[in-house]
Amino acid sequence: MTGKRRAASSASKKKSTAKPQDSTLKRRLKKTLKWTSISGLVLVLIGVISFVVLYNVIDVPDPNADFQTQTTYVYYDDGKSELGRYAQQNRNSIPLEEMPDTIKDAVVAAENQSFWTDKGIDPKGILRAAFSNAQGNDQQGASTITQQYVKILYLSQERSYTRKVKEAIMSLKLQRQQSKEEILEGYLNTIYFGRGAYGIDAAAKSFFGVPAKKLTLKQSAVLASVINNPTRFDPANGKSNKRDLKGRYTYVLESMAKTGSISASKADKAVRRLPKFPEIKSEQSYGGQKGHMLEMIKSELVRLGFDEQQINGGGLRVTTTLDQQAMKDAEEGINEARPDGLPELHVASASVEPGTGALRSFYGGQDYLKSQINWALAGGQPGSSFKPFALAAGIKDGFSLKDTFEGNSPFYYESGTKGPRNEGSGNDGQGTDYGRVNLIRATEESINTAYADLTEAMTNGPEDILSMAEALGIPKWKKKATGLNHLYNSPGLQANMGIALGSATVSPINMANAYATIANGGEAAPVYMIEKVEDRNGKELYRHKVHTKRVLDEDVAADVSYAMQEVVSGASGTGRNALALGRPAAGKTGTATNAEDQVSSSWFVGYTPQMATAVMYVRGKGNESLEGYLEPFYGATYPTQTWTAIMSRLMDGLEVESFPEPVYVDGEAPDEGHAPYTPPPPPPKKTQKKPSKEPSKSDKPTDKPSKTEKPSPTDPGTTPTDPGTTCPPLGCDPSDPSSPSDTSNPKPGKSDKPKSLAGR
Repeated sequence: MTGKRRAASSASKKKSTAKPQDSTLKRRLKKTLKWTSISGLVLVLIGVISFVVLYNVIDVPDPNADFQTQTTYVYYDDGKSELGRYAQQNRNSIPLEEMPDTIKDAVVAAENQSFWTDKGIDPKGILRAAFSNAQGNDQQGASTITQQYVKILYLSQERSYTRKVKEAIMSLKLQRQQSKEEILEGYLNTIYFGRGAYGIDAAAKSFFGVPAKKLTLKQSAVLASVINNPTRFDPANGKSNKRDLKGRYTYVLESMAKTGSISASKADKAVRRLPKFPEIKSEQSYGGQKGHMLEMIKSELVRLGFDEQQINGGGLRVTTTLDQQAMKDAEEGINEARPDGLPELHVASASVEPGTGALRSFYGGQDYLKSQINWALAGGQPGSSFKPFALAAGIKDGFSLKDTFEGNSPFYYESGTKGPRNEGSGNDGQGTDYGRVNLIRATEESINTAYADLTEAMTNGPEDILSMAEALGIPKWKKKATGLNHLYNSPGLQANMGIALGSATVSPINMANAYATIANGGEAAPVYMIEKVEDRNGKELYRHKVHTKRVLDEDVAADVSYAMQEVVSGASGTGRNALALGRPAAGKTGTATNAEDQVSSSWFVGYTPQMATAVMYVRGKGNESLEGYLEPFYGATYPTQTWTAIMSRLMDGLEVESFPEPVYVDGEAPDEGHAPYTPPPPPPKKTQKKPSKEPSKSDKPTDKPSKTEKPSPTDPGTTPTDPGTTCPPLGCDPSDPSSPSDTSNPKPGKSDKPKSLAGR
């Protein structure tokens, strides 16, 4: 009984203690719900009150009174000297009645198909954009035509939720105060279409040379298309832009058919081809190199996240890395050295500061008003000026400057496949034979076969050279990228056995920057051209921060620099024309051929410790033959002389600095058979016999040297010569650009057409 009573007592205790816990939990839950409801109600009230206050406080500005484009100013690196400016306003407001229905319908179909029925905002679009932005994706807009119009009036490109709230409130207010027709009229008179044109009338004249009232359906569809992205969809910016425009143009016409503004058959007919674009003269203020500078800076601003309207009408203050005097030096140097009377010839240059990556000067190839292609960005095939990247990769892989490689021509890979040949007509027209040569001489005389042998001898030759080039500053090949701006793309750059001979397309800016990395002891800095951007009130919106990364051991960089110094100062160096600089310099010549095996580009890229400069000569569209047009066409002549003319000006007044001594880094070579050449030991001396009174035949004097005294043609420390001459293998003709004869006062002359890839 006692036990049972205890059990019952225990159970009753548990039951009694459970009730207070349940009730406490319920009280807490009710209290939480109560305060949550109150808090929610308060927040709703605050939101409503805030909305009412903002709705009453924010006024809708008069578009014709308040829409004033703020000019963006661009400055040289001192932040004071004006380089140029963007979009002094080109705008002419016209009434809606003067705008053809085609442009009204096309813009609505392209930008906001619910325009005639919505309340000025798109709630679903706002939520979709908010979720996307919250997830860290690219910033998305959700703008109706009304919202875009409001944003234009405010001239604010700030990407914040505060601005979006203001934009939404103003849009709601605007659509209550103005009719849809008034909103569309204001929008079409203020939206930016590119080419410095604000409003439909200015755009019609800028793109088609006609007033807005004369626009056709096709022309209207084009202008409705470019609103989305004025740079990307402007056909004047290149073939790829025209292809992109065609896709957007098709979308606009199909959307017009979908909304019922045109018939499906009419849309199908218009879709077939774009309208004709008449040639519109560029602004005279873009003459000379100024147009190239402004367009290049604009492209970079877009990449950094600034949009076209902000650039052209946001009142920005942009400070670049470009040095005003250095830009003049580049132009003067090119005009001094380039030959006259060759209108199809394009000479481009770029100078990059080692250690920072700052682009200090460039030359785009010609007056911007004559051609808008900037060859300092477009580039060409660098030929043998790509070899230093292979040299750096080879030393990193374990080879030494003293190691020897196959110098005879042509070269055959282990698979039996025929490889490159050397310049020259030796060996029955197959190119000059050099025997085995070390990497210093292979670089000095630009011996193609030795570099082919080096590539094959490395552990993963093509891949290692590709990785080295990219690490030093040559961008990857982005196969989907289009256009002629190759600042971030190197078309054709891939790991193949011929990579060291430079068949990819590389811009002079990137070549200069990659050489600047070597000049900086192996520390790379990304090339850049914009120091900072401020708004019209002085608030800093962007500032570049220099950061370097070690990509090459300092000792390896010293050895690569030494080999390239021999290109300039060596007795047989292909870059001896750069000796006229009068200070230590390192560099490499380059000559590349097109599919017809004709020389199509000619280079010299070099540096002092303070500056790296690339010079490129191309013709026509960039791949036409220089042979028979530019004589001589080797990199050893005009490009090297042009480089010297530019660098003489850039270095004027600067302290003469020297390069570090070579280290002769020697690792564990990945392939045998490349050790430095060692001459055979002399034969043992014979025991001398007691001299006789009469000299024997063997004791008679002779003019012929002994075999052990004869220089070895395979000794990497000697220069083999043709039998019976004292001339180097490329000949002694002083007019021959590849001749290592005295070039203290070089003058270009005629030369024979090469029988192979020049490599010079």
